[in-house]
Amino acid sequence: MSRRSRRPERLIETASIRDLTLDGRGVADTDGKSVFVDGAITGETVRFQRERKRKNYDEADLVEVVAASPDRVDPPCPNFMLCGGCTLQHLSPEAQLRLKQDALLQALERIGKVSPEHILEPLAGRPLGYRRRARLGARRVDKKGRVLVGFREKRNSYIADMQSCETLKPELSQLIPKLSALIGGMHISRQVPQIEISMGDNAISLVFRVLESPTAADQELLRAFADSNDAQIWLQTGGPDSLVPLDGRPPPADLWYELPEYDLRLAYGPLDFVQINQDMNRRMITQAMRLADPQPEERILDLFCGIGNFSLPLARHSRHVVGVELDPRMVSKAAANARMNGLDSVEFHAADLADSNAAVPGWWKDGFDLVVIDPPRAGAQEVLQQIAATGARKILYVSCHPGSLARDAGILCSEYGYSLRSAGAMDMFPATSHVEAMALFERL
Repeated sequence: MSRRSRRPERLIETASIRDLTLDGRGVADTDGKSVFVDGAITGETVRFQRERKRKNYDEADLVEVVAASPDRVDPPCPNFMLCGGCTLQHLSPEAQLRLKQDALLQALERIGKVSPEHILEPLAGRPLGYRRRARLGARRVDKKGRVLVGFREKRNSYIADMQSCETLKPELSQLIPKLSALIGGMHISRQVPQIEISMGDNAISLVFRVLESPTAADQELLRAFADSNDAQIWLQTGGPDSLVPLDGRPPPADLWYELPEYDLRLAYGPLDFVQINQDMNRRMITQAMRLADPQPEERILDLFCGIGNFSLPLARHSRHVVGVELDPRMVSKAAANARMNGLDSVEFHAADLADSNAAVPGWWKDGFDLVVIDPPRAGAQEVLQQIAATGARKILYVSCHPGSLARDAGILCSEYGYSLRSAGAMDMFPATSHVEAMALFERL
């Protein structure tokens, strides 16, 4: 073997882990440089090999746990460390909650320069089998002789070779090998890059992204799959507007989920945004209603309202609710949900809340007692001034990113006279790095 082709043996090192990142990597300090060790936990002594060297830090693979943390558990999923969907399955559910709560509080203090007067207990539900929606990749791999269906592998674009997923609802998890076989038998098997799976309280829907029209034989396979698995099947050739039912059939009935505490049923389409964790969604709404404490005489503004997940429960307990959402189709769905549930004290409008230069519409100028916001990851910075101008005494902020929440919290408290009364993490996505949170702001 030539000298050029030889690869030096990688050194196996030993170190203590001083910290843990949300993406499941333990942090060690060696020779003045931080090393991120995949799969290590705070307090452990581990052996590792450096895999990637960076300017300010290195990345390493875990070789052996010499002294384990009491928070370490056996990952319940055989795909852990391969699949990129989960990063924290080696950590007990209780330790995951502490990690996410700490991440929220540190972000509030570091970025927003604020601390809540009251720290809410982390909100949590079942740690596994919770996910009712997912976007699965699909790819024919000739070396394996079949189509792989699943999530992407960790830190690369390959589809993980998986037969199940422990975070999915069992009814959806068991479809993974069936979908692999189905797509593998289709003429356009190389032209189906993803499947959007969704499970309502009433039905399962499957949206096949197709880059080429299915043949007649393919459509027959899809029909048989729909019948044998009691599932709706849709085809999507481009954006959301290209969604059509399989082979021109009449559109199936909407999916729906119920909020029994408020005697509500919310309908939605196969690509509409809904919270993927129904158990946690119900817990979240209960906590939101307790913190917001809507009163019968109050006017409430619900921003980024979606299909009415917060608007409709709020409408049960207040004088009037105005819901605002960017997508007109979602606005139509929310209005239809209000009618279906016999609520006439709520109205919905389409508006780009990220456009700080947009004219203030008339319905916004009437003033509100409470504002509820549930923005995307980027947060709600562009609309904070308008929120403050409503005169609302309380703002309930539901967040899917602690950094943007912390930034917005700092602005609300330093520029608009609000106080951060309470805040706490919500584990909407157990075993993953996602941190959701809820915060209540109030001004006198």
